[in-house]
Amino acid sequence: MGKTIAGIDIGTTKICTLVGEVDDEGLLRIVGVGVTPARGLRKGVVVNVSQATEAIATSVEKAERISGYEIERAYVSIAGSHISSTNSRGVVAVSHGSRGITGDDIDRALDAAQAVAIPYNREVIHIVPRGYTVDGQDGVREPLGMHGYRLEVETHIVTGAATSIQNLVKCVEGLNITIEQLVLNPLASGEAVLTDTEREMGVVLADIGGGTTDIAIFIEGSVWHTTILAVGGNHLTNDIAIGLRAPFTTAEEVKKRYGHACPRSLAADEVLDVAAFGEDARQTISRQFLAQIIEARMEEIFSLIMQEVKRSGYDGLLPAGVVLCGGTAELAGITELGREVLSLPVRVGAPHDLQGLVDVLSSPAYATSVGLLLWGLRQTATARPRTRSVPLHRRLAQWFRAFLPG
Repeated sequence: MGKTIAGIDIGTTKICTLVGEVDDEGLLRIVGVGVTPARGLRKGVVVNVSQATEAIATSVEKAERISGYEIERAYVSIAGSHISSTNSRGVVAVSHGSRGITGDDIDRALDAAQAVAIPYNREVIHIVPRGYTVDGQDGVREPLGMHGYRLEVETHIVTGAATSIQNLVKCVEGLNITIEQLVLNPLASGEAVLTDTEREMGVVLADIGGGTTDIAIFIEGSVWHTTILAVGGNHLTNDIAIGLRAPFTTAEEVKKRYGHACPRSLAADEVLDVAAFGEDARQTISRQFLAQIIEARMEEIFSLIMQEVKRSGYDGLLPAGVVLCGGTAELAGITELGREVLSLPVRVGAPHDLQGLVDVLSSPAYATSVGLLLWGLRQTATARPRTRSVPLHRRLAQWFRAFLPG
């Protein structure tokens, strides 16, 4: 029996727990799935600990029952508008340059990069190495073992509000589950839907979930910019509910069954019979009218994505365009509208080449869920983790250690 990996994707609309088995050849097979509606969360943030814990427990129990495994450790997704990121550089003297750069040298360089002014009420989620420079030679991907006397590292640092992180951790650890690592949603999703070529050339990953749109920009194989927008598929549903004067549940069903982002591609005489407020009330609407409501909100979301691209400074450096995932990416016509608004190539990304219980999971809505397992698989398969998170109380000690070679 091989190693098992578990992931808990905690979203605004659903919670998905996956269990995967890793065989002796390092191949992942999904053996447990547990999906349940989310409760106690708003725009990716826990607002009711007891409700969120109960919903997570239900999802975990379903996955355990199907897989036959008890989940004791898991990779857990994190999102929310409290997330922010910055880029930083760390420089250290190599301890024994003639013997080669060691893992400790790399750790000290990362610690030096982290020695930026992080407010006391924020916690580091990821420190992602983007590239290294050894004695002035830049573009180094893996400096371990190289000879040199000066090591520099460019990093992408992701932080979150300490209270929001603590509330999320409390929900999971309250179920006696140890968190292997908190993983930012778009970084997990990227594992499942992006190709190596897209990461190298330059691409935007936009995960449009229920409460948020999570963005990550990848260039030269690494993440260069991340952000979370506080707008998502629930805003679409709310717009439809207002426009049709219909209950939210009806609006959600109509969006999923008949939603389209390009009204111009629909026949003018296509009509829908839907429920309305009032006892047994029904109404007839044009599908084009429904699409116009969706188009307006999606144009706004795409415009916000482009604003982030320009703010990051990488506008014009993304030949691979935009890859969409998340439940909203299943909307018909979304790629056509995206190309019009963004003037970039746009495609919908979904998990692929999966083994095991994959019928439901081969959908853009499960990109983060599957990505958590792939993230964990890659973390355990490499000698050095690609990112790490450092507890608040260790920052000061690490700051001093960064400048004191051993």
